[in-house]
Amino acid sequence: MNRVRKEIEMRILMVEDEKKIANFIKRGLEEEGYEVLTAADGEEGLQLALEKTFDLIILDWMLPKRDGLSLLKDLRGKKIMTPVLMLTAKDSVEDIVAGLDSGSDDYLTKPFAFPELLARVRALGRRSEVRGAQIIFADMRLDPVTHKVWRNDQEIDLSAKEYDLLEYFMRNPNQAVTRAMIAEHCWDYTFSTFTNIIDVYVNYLRKKIDCDTGRKLIHTVRGVGYVFKEEESPA
Repeated sequence: MNRVRKEIEMRILMVEDEKKIANFIKRGLEEEGYEVLTAADGEEGLQLALEKTFDLIILDWMLPKRDGLSLLKDLRGKKIMTPVLMLTAKDSVEDIVAGLDSGSDDYLTKPFAFPELLARVRALGRRSEVRGAQIIFADMRLDPVTHKVWRNDQEIDLSAKEYDLLEYFMRNPNQAVTRAMIAEHCWDYTFSTFTNIIDVYVNYLRKKIDCDTGRKLIHTVRGVGYVFKEEESPA
């Protein structure tokens, strides 16, 4: 009996040198209707990412010829903003921050269950869609199409994760948001023991958008989380 082929939902590049893992992921994603191209080393992965258009890149950290982190930095440096899901056995807070700082959109540690991988793929697919017109709050302006941000018409350079965090704040101004809410909306899962990563990124963002302005926008709500609101800094 012939199976009915599902409509292709997304085109995915998977850069993974472990054949068993690569075949397992590729087979599972194709059964869900995704088109998957594979590369077994960092150089091949970079070449494919530069030559073809993808909706998502699944990228292993430890790769032959070129590691995933340097590959990702090259892509972001060339303004290729395709969402990236990083796969790795590295699970320390420092490793996760390094991966996110390099431009990855999500981070999944090995070993993992396929349903969790699939949930991450779907979430990144939803977030990669164009999300409408510019958002303006106080003297901040954010463009969801180009991922550019300005304060007082001065463009601010943000990492991919800093941008996601700011966009979430700007879409939910004047209301307290918890760390769990931020984790769910900006990373699509709960960090559990790594919730301090959220504090790290809030501090990164504060330094870039609030420093020397005299008008803080990101405020800590003790025992709750944060609120994005307009307020003069104390003298």
